[in-house]
Amino acid sequence: MCGGSGDVETADDRQKDLFRPPLCEMIDMGHPLVRLAHEIDWSFIERRFGEVHHAGVGQPPLARRLMAGLFILKHMHSLSDETLAARWVGNRYYQYFCGEETFCHKAPFDRSSLTHWRQRLGEERLSALLQESLSVAHRTKAIETKDLERVAVDTTVQEKAITHPTDAKLMHKAIVMLGALARKAGVELRQSYVRVAKRAAIMVGRYRHAKQFKRANRQLKFLRTRLGRLVRDIRRKIEGDSELTEIFALPLSLAIRLLIQKHRERGPKVYSLHAPEVEYIGKGKAHKPYEFGCKVSVATPVTKPKGGQFVLHAKALHGNPFDGHTLGPVVADMEKLTGIEAKRIHVDKGYRGHNHENRLRVFISGQIRRTTKAIKREMKRRAGIEPVIGHMKTDHRMGRNFLQGPDGDQINAVLAAAGYNFSLLLR
Repeated sequence: MCGGSGDVETADDRQKDLFRPPLCEMIDMGHPLVRLAHEIDWSFIERRFGEVHHAGVGQPPLARRLMAGLFILKHMHSLSDETLAARWVGNRYYQYFCGEETFCHKAPFDRSSLTHWRQRLGEERLSALLQESLSVAHRTKAIETKDLERVAVDTTVQEKAITHPTDAKLMHKAIVMLGALARKAGVELRQSYVRVAKRAAIMVGRYRHAKQFKRANRQLKFLRTRLGRLVRDIRRKIEGDSELTEIFALPLSLAIRLLIQKHRERGPKVYSLHAPEVEYIGKGKAHKPYEFGCKVSVATPVTKPKGGQFVLHAKALHGNPFDGHTLGPVVADMEKLTGIEAKRIHVDKGYRGHNHENRLRVFISGQIRRTTKAIKREMKRRAGIEPVIGHMKTDHRMGRNFLQGPDGDQINAVLAAAGYNFSLLLR
């Protein structure tokens, strides 16, 4: 391979095409993407990604360097899988960054390849991209060891790609979903209620808009009654059939939870049928009192690194835990990722009552005791984590998560952090 990346032996051993000019003769070797590709230790990432490979029959897997490059480019430039696949074919710098020797007129991957690789690798192995971004920053002097010792930790909400949940919408969708599944499974229903449920769901919204709440509640009761009838009808028809019982197990359990949950009831509730893991999180914001998704813990330096405020750690936390109870595991995970022990940890007042084992290393905003002038300067910089979170959400796909399930929440948080770090290195 032309340039500095030729010293690293790639695992896929892609051959040069003798009848096509190499990419290094078609591009500017001083381009930021080219320089970044030469700085990354691709062999480390390939070893981590190779842990999920098992030799066997069938089509060989795609090159690990290719997939690692695609994940970085996707979250560095905030691209969807479809847009990335289309843009990769026409961009020589993208192809060089992903390890191609010659220009490809057709993408060697499909948009679904990214989904399969995400599911295969999981959060643990994809965190190698975040780890390598910090290694590159350290090697290029963009961040120093002292920046990893004094950190700020905060939590935010990673919203899921769902519509705003209302009882009427959820029950109407449950009726439609159960009816469609019954038709597919060959279960003959007494009545599907799809037509009358659609009108009732529409009328609930119209009556609430007109502040006619008694009429809206009557339509809501109508929907709940029809959903209950449908659930009981299906349970009677599939009784004794183990195959059908397994098919309807999850949809029926979600529908029953919808029927029994109350408007102001505390505890876990169903806010989306296609993403039942979504949680209701109130953050006290005036413009957005509550959000639907999961908490994400983010850690950044409180110093002023030369290359910018890098993300040192990002992790999705399910179950809507109290911030203070997440501090101990998050800091331990961050120290394992960076290899540096955190000597000062700055947090906001939401972490009072935290569970970190060394309480003298944790400084809460507004604290007066045990503070020196240097610590006070760092405490003033704790709020610098907020714009970092904002950039991760608006520019690196953490604002609205489109990946499925709890694993998708964890993967998206890690990749957003890696994409943010590589964008700083690209600068």
